[in-house]
Amino acid sequence: MTVQFGIIGCGRIAQRHAEHIQNNGKLIAVCDIDPAKAKAMGEQYGAAVFNSVDDMLAAGLAMDVVSICSPNGLHTKHSVQCLNAGYHVLCEKPLAIRVQDCGEMIQAAERNNRRLFAIKQNRFNPPVAAVKNAIDEGRLGRIMSVQLTCFWNRNPDYYANSWKGTKDLDGGTLYTQFSHFVDLLYWMVGDVRNVQAYMGNYAHQGIIEFEDTGAVILEFHNGAIGTINYTVNSYQKNMEGSLTIFGEKGTVKIGGQYLNELEYQNIADFRIENLPEGNKANNYGNYQGSMSNHDKVYENLVQVLEHNASITTNAFEGLKTVEIIDKIYRSAQHTSFEA
Repeated sequence: MTVQFGIIGCGRIAQRHAEHIQNNGKLIAVCDIDPAKAKAMGEQYGAAVFNSVDDMLAAGLAMDVVSICSPNGLHTKHSVQCLNAGYHVLCEKPLAIRVQDCGEMIQAAERNNRRLFAIKQNRFNPPVAAVKNAIDEGRLGRIMSVQLTCFWNRNPDYYANSWKGTKDLDGGTLYTQFSHFVDLLYWMVGDVRNVQAYMGNYAHQGIIEFEDTGAVILEFHNGAIGTINYTVNSYQKNMEGSLTIFGEKGTVKIGGQYLNELEYQNIADFRIENLPEGNKANNYGNYQGSMSNHDKVYENLVQVLEHNASITTNAFEGLKTVEIIDKIYRSAQHTSFEA
C-alpha cells in the first residue's frame, strides 16, 4: 500500500516534507491560504491544490495522513480538524504553543482512533542517538547536571512580513528556534520539576513580541539540575547549539551549530566511536535550522502505519516539551521583555 499524504501550509519547511513524502509515499493534496504557494507545490508534485482546509477535507480525497506545516499557533486547529475528519496527523514542531491545546490534540487522536505523530528530528542526529544509547545502557551512571546552549542569529529580515515573531502564531523563541533542544533535555535527562528563568528583548524591540535572549535554571524530577542559555543575537550568524552532560561515570558534550558533532567524551571504560555522518541542516535562505532528519521521521511513520512498528516520537512527548517551555515562560513573566 502506498501511504497518501496531504500538506497544510506550503512554506519553506513544507518543501522538506514534500520531498520526503515522495520518497515514502505520495503527495496528493496541498493547502495554503497563499494561492501562489499552494499552486507552485501542487504543480511540482502533481497534487490537488486548495486554499482552505475546510475545502480540502470536504473533497473526500483518499488521504491517509495530513502533515501540518502551518504556523505554530494554528497547529491545534488544523490537527484537530484533520483528526476529526478521520486522517492521521504528522505535526511539525512545536506540537502547540499552549499545554491545553496539546491535550485537545491528543484527545482528538484518541477519540477518532487516529495516530498523532510529533516531529523531533534532532533525536536522530548520530551523536545524539549515540549518547542517548550510552545513557540508557548506564554508561554515564546517574546524571547529575546538564548544560544546554543555543547561540543563534535571527536578524530583522527573518521576521519581516511573517507570522514569526508574533505572540499568537509564533509563541516565543523557545518554541520556534529551540523546542527541539528542549525536547532532548526531556528525552535524555527526564521531566522537569522546577524552573527559574530570566529573559529580555535586547536587539529586536518593535520586531518581535517576546524575548530574544534567556537564561534558565532547571531542577529535574530525578534530582539533576540544568541550565539553558539561549539567544538569537549571535553576531551575524549562528554560533553554537550544544548539550553537555555530567554523569557519575562520564562527561560528554554534543556541539557544533546544530548538535551535530561529538565534541568531548570522557567515559569510564567506554568510548563512542565510528559515528556515521549526519544529514545537512535545514536551509532557510540566509539561515540554517536543526539537522534535517525528516527522512527518518517519514520512514518511521510508514513503518508504524503499515507494519505496526513502534512510534519514535509520540504526541505525549510533544506535550512534555510544551509543558517544559510553558514552565519556563511562566517563571519569566515577572521579568521585562524590554531590556
